[in-house]
Amino acid sequence: MKFKIAKLPGDGIGPEVVEQAVKAVDAICAKFGHEVEYSFGYVGACAIDKYGDAYPQETHETCLNADAVLFGAVGDPKYDNNPTAKVRPEQGLLAMRKQLGLFANLRPVETFKSLVHKSPLKEELVDGADFLCMRELTGGMYFGAKGREDNGDTAYDTNLYHRYEVERILKLSYEYARNRRKHLTVVDKANVLESSRLWRQVAQEMAPQYPDVETDYMYVDNAAMKLITGPKFFDVLVTENTFGDILTDEASCVSGSMGLLASASVGEHTSVFEPIHGSYPQAAGKNIANPLATILSAAMMFEYAFGLMEEGKAIRAAVAASIDANIVTEDLAAPGEKKYSTSEVGDWVADYISKN
Repeated sequence: MKFKIAKLPGDGIGPEVVEQAVKAVDAICAKFGHEVEYSFGYVGACAIDKYGDAYPQETHETCLNADAVLFGAVGDPKYDNNPTAKVRPEQGLLAMRKQLGLFANLRPVETFKSLVHKSPLKEELVDGADFLCMRELTGGMYFGAKGREDNGDTAYDTNLYHRYEVERILKLSYEYARNRRKHLTVVDKANVLESSRLWRQVAQEMAPQYPDVETDYMYVDNAAMKLITGPKFFDVLVTENTFGDILTDEASCVSGSMGLLASASVGEHTSVFEPIHGSYPQAAGKNIANPLATILSAAMMFEYAFGLMEEGKAIRAAVAASIDANIVTEDLAAPGEKKYSTSEVGDWVADYISKN
């Protein structure tokens, strides 16, 4: 097969970790006889600096013309620390999701045997945890009306949802649950929020269409507690945009590091594959960032965008092998063990793919 992949490294550590994922992709293509063509796009702070726009039209066209997008991260302190900035790097990410119609963010959470001790949670709680978080991505407070009143002393953000937005991500979540352990947990705050009551109503209407899937409902505060006290309860968890953003970052405690969590954003046009971590500007250019989440995002790209499960499995095996062999960056290295650089980990994973 021949693939066209858009590379959007973004800001901070984005270029460094995307570079390591590309090494894994190239190794897979060489191993399995595929051809890959890359195109480059600016997004985030680097795009603002170059174009004055966090997601320029040129980048959007690059994404539309690709089979998949491999994305790094956006964010820069010069914008984070300026509350009056008119354009922000994060607006590029939101614009990309909106314009590509990426309404569902898939974030698998799994544990690695050799790393369960790295989790801040008790080993018996996390060992064997394996669930999929489904976050609605183009609705809610992040996209609803927002503004200031009373000379800036009153602020509001509108948590707006339409029925079709809820239906389409629930449908996708049920389909994934059917292919897993047939258990879907709908997370909301229906005792307080009207938008959550719509979510629960739609879910209750749809549940009979999937009699083979067990459906339960959980308030977001209870779900946050359950992620810490009993993560193995979950199979597929679906929720709205803001709740999903918070819960999936919390879920990184289960695996032991945010640097291990990959994600896919899917919808109407080209799917985007990215690590869930941010741009980590403090580490930018130091060659110390953990690239494994981005490499695992490349595995998801082969599986979800190209339907090539063996290729994805080969990348996952290489990542697991690197962890077992302690070929890891400083965030995962055991006390007294060697800490490998970002590029060294990327080289080792690519080499493992080539030789196994």
